[in-house]
Amino acid sequence: MAYDTNNIFAKILRGEIPCKKVHEDEFALAFHDINPQAPIHVLVIPKGPYESMADFSAKATEAEIAGFIRAVGTVGRQLGIETNGYRILANHGHDSRQEVPHFHIHVFGGRDLGSMLGKPRA
Repeated sequence: MAYDTNNIFAKILRGEIPCKKVHEDEFALAFHDINPQAPIHVLVIPKGPYESMADFSAKATEAEIAGFIRAVGTVGRQLGIETNGYRILANHGHDSRQEVPHFHIHVFGGRDLGSMLGKPRA
């Protein structure tokens, strides 16, 4: 399957759609989710055309992988959520309910986040 250059995150990366930016460097862009699921809910996306963690881990360069992971850590520090903790989550495919076909990590914080997994679909 080819990367969809018209997905919403690709458009955000190109500046066609605005975002509330938290962090940007040569490897990643982090911005507030438009439908937050916690008091703090930020998305961190790599700047390359990667659909999923599988795609990213197989095709990204070592520098892209290291830079992206460092960006996730930087976001946690910048948001001031390291002390009380935060959750990172990456969805992959249909069963995880990945909505945008561009690899991204959710950073959740700002409250007790409860148990790890929700209830399965009926």
